[in-house]
Amino acid sequence: MSDRSPFFLGADWPAPPGVRGGSTLRHGLGVSTAPFDTLNLGGHRLANGDTAANVRANRAALVEALALPAAPLWLRQVHGTRVLDADADADTAPGEAVGLEPEAAALEPEADAAVTRRAGVVLAVLHADCLPLLLCADDGEALGAAHAGWRGLAAGVVEATVAAMRLPGERLIAWLGPAAGPANYEVGEEVFAAFVDADPGAAAAFVATRPGHWRVDLYALARRRLAALGVGRVHGGGRCTIGEPQAFFSHRREARTGRMASLVWRHAPPSRPPMGR
Repeated sequence: MSDRSPFFLGADWPAPPGVRGGSTLRHGLGVSTAPFDTLNLGGHRLANGDTAANVRANRAALVEALALPAAPLWLRQVHGTRVLDADADADTAPGEAVGLEPEAAALEPEADAAVTRRAGVVLAVLHADCLPLLLCADDGEALGAAHAGWRGLAAGVVEATVAAMRLPGERLIAWLGPAAGPANYEVGEEVFAAFVDADPGAAAAFVATRPGHWRVDLYALARRRLAALGVGRVHGGGRCTIGEPQAFFSHRREARTGRMASLVWRHAPPSRPPMGR
């Protein structure tokens, strides 16, 4: 499957062999109807009108279309900083029903990021304006995915994810997926203060628009935090979910909407045939 597909935006980063990543688009696959058309992957918004059957079908179609080695590990995201270690939690197992019905919601790990060192594990974060961050080690042996809306970004989800990968920042490569872009994302004093009070230099990511309001560059804020951690190889960050309605869902643009997923995984190397005698 080519990274230039009608439903998947491949990460434009120099990932090592075997590592794949990117973000889904809103169309090109899936069965959901307006305003969730068509590839809604977010089960937690079913009360707004989509159905569990649609989301389950969309998730299954994604696994098949991307030839994923396993179903993604879906998270119950709460705009926090908890990072799930997918290798250490033996009770964590991806499943198509996770998070789609009340009785299944308890099976979905509550976290806003996840890391793994195992081939075949597919990490995923859902988003529709919040910033998805994918990370990989330069040898492909460690992967991470984080959901970094402004609350999580300000609280330290980037720092927590990098720390969970247990590698120096210089060893990591990052990709910033589609999020609310700086030309369209206006915020108020709460957001400005959350960043600038702790880091005055973060003010460079804000442009005043009217009294008490600014346009904010989430990408610049994420790059600033990654740079402080030694992560200098940062790619992506050029798409806007608010300004590209044909490509992306956007909660800011239309409150009743679906969710994209950003995914990262590593294929296991092909097994070698046994040596002949």
